[in-house]
Amino acid sequence: METLHKDSQKQIGQFVAEDFRTAAVFSTYGIDFCCKGERTIEEVCNKNQIDIDELLTKLEAIQSSNSQQSIDYKSWPLDLLAEYIEKKHHRYVEEKSPILRQFLDKLCKVHGLRHPELLEITALFIGCSKELAAHMKKEELIIFPFIKRMLKAQIEGTKIESPQFNTVENPIAMMKHEHEAEGERFRKIAELTNNYTPPADACNTYKVTFAMLEEFEKDLHLHIHLENNILFPQAIKLETSLK
Repeated sequence: METLHKDSQKQIGQFVAEDFRTAAVFSTYGIDFCCKGERTIEEVCNKNQIDIDELLTKLEAIQSSNSQQSIDYKSWPLDLLAEYIEKKHHRYVEEKSPILRQFLDKLCKVHGLRHPELLEITALFIGCSKELAAHMKKEELIIFPFIKRMLKAQIEGTKIESPQFNTVENPIAMMKHEHEAEGERFRKIAELTNNYTPPADACNTYKVTFAMLEEFEKDLHLHIHLENNILFPQAIKLETSLK
């Protein structure tokens, strides 16, 4: 029980950074592990009236299990992790957004009168896809290249020029704020869709669209987790070590 007590002061994001399988446990309890990963286990349990011993026992069971071993993203070099995020998660958003917008538009035309919530869901998703497109460009043009320059300077033992944004913490703070906004937007989508449960009169397009929205949210959670809990903190540490 001593280990469990010690882990009560551990941040949620740390658990998921060390073993992404723990994300499933947090999701079961409705705990946000990506945008709000800086909260401790004790803090979130007290706020949401969750049995802390029960939660920690489940987390320990997942971590001690050898099945479906989680990818150790935390051990990856920062440039590889940035490339992975861009190639996998940014590309996912770019590919799925127009398809989902097309499907949602169709649902609004066919089912909008009987299910007016579809209009709000569509508006939320369009807002999300637009903001994410701008957000990802800022990462690809500003933060990711600077991280790569820092790594190059570390390897070569050279100094790095001070960026226009002064410190990497400034654009990171902006990115995290934007992550929170999109996380909140998808929380509303999940609520409006009854956690992506199609209504009884749903056609196949309706069912596919809700399934795609759920998949999109899960991908977004992993995307934000990799940045908030692994890439960004390590980039800040790297910058500090170079000063």
